[in-house]
This record gives sequence, C-alpha cells and structure tokens, in this order.
Amino acid sequence: MDLIPSFQVDHTLIKPGIYVSRTDTLGAETVTTYDIRMKFPNTEPAIHPNAMHTVEHVVATFLRNDPQWKDQVVYWGPMGCLTGCYLIMKGAPDPEKDLLPLMLAAFRHLRDYEGEIPGASAVNCGNFRLHDLAMAKWEAAQFVSRLEDAPCFAYPVAERIVTDKGAVFYDS
Repeated sequence: MDLIPSFQVDHTLIKPGIYVSRTDTLGAETVTTYDIRMKFPNTEPAIHPNAMHTVEHVVATFLRNDPQWKDQVVYWGPMGCLTGCYLIMKGAPDPEKDLLPLMLAAFRHLRDYEGEIPGASAVNCGNFRLHDLAMAKWEAAQFVSRLEDAPCFAYPVAERIVTDKGAVFYDS
C-alpha cells in the first residue's frame, strides 16, 4: 500500500506554517488541501483537545463568513496529531499571497475573540463541553506570532527509497 502524501512529509523538519498538502481534480474542479501547521511536531506539546475543538469552531465560523473566501472553503478541521488543521479549498489559492493574510485574519480573530463559542451547545455540537476558549486564544496568539515572524511554505518531504528487492522506505 502506498504511503499517503501527508505521511511523506518529514515531521522532524516541519515548522509552523501554511503548506499545500495535496491538490486533487474532481471533474473540472481543482480542490486543494492545505496543512495549517500551528506547532513543531514531536517537539512541542500538541494542542489540547479542548482548545483544538474551540479553534475548529471559531476559525471555521470565521472562514465560512469571510466575504472573499467563504464560497471556496470546503472544510476546516483539526489534524489527528493535534499540531494543526486542514483547510480544503476550491481552486488553488497561493499559500503565501492568499492564505497567509486569511490565516492571520482568522487567528487574530480567535486571539481577540470574546463571547460565546459559536455552535458550542448540545443542539449544535456532538461534544459541546469539550472547549477551552482561553487556551485556544493562547494557541492563536502563538500561531499569529509565528506567521508574522517567520512563515514557512515549503514542505520538507521525506525521500522515497526503493531497495533492489523493491521494498519502499521513506527516510529524511
């Protein structure tokens, strides 16, 4: 079985940033999956599930209401490793030119957010008690600082090694 593209990234070298994870063609449409990496994998603590759930709710609400981008947003949600989120968009917006300003706006919005967490009720959410706005705001502030100081856009891809006997390994 082939190793999927997101597992071919060298997670020992990846930094917080905005990366093209994959581009797919669905009929005549291009759909692009972006890795919105908030943490250094395997070196920093992952984002707590309660905070990540709040990141998901607040940022998804922001993205789906942004007048310029709302019609291109297909999906926003957390990575299983809790070091960032995936953003799936119609088309292929440029990570640096298009998505950096969008992510800065979204995470500044979260950093400064006051009030009720959107959709955090038993009627609207499958686990409405699993939220932490204060920690989500702290994580957002950290990510905004990283994007402002040194945004990264080029994935460090693991090398695919094929042995003489046809075995495939991925190495950095």
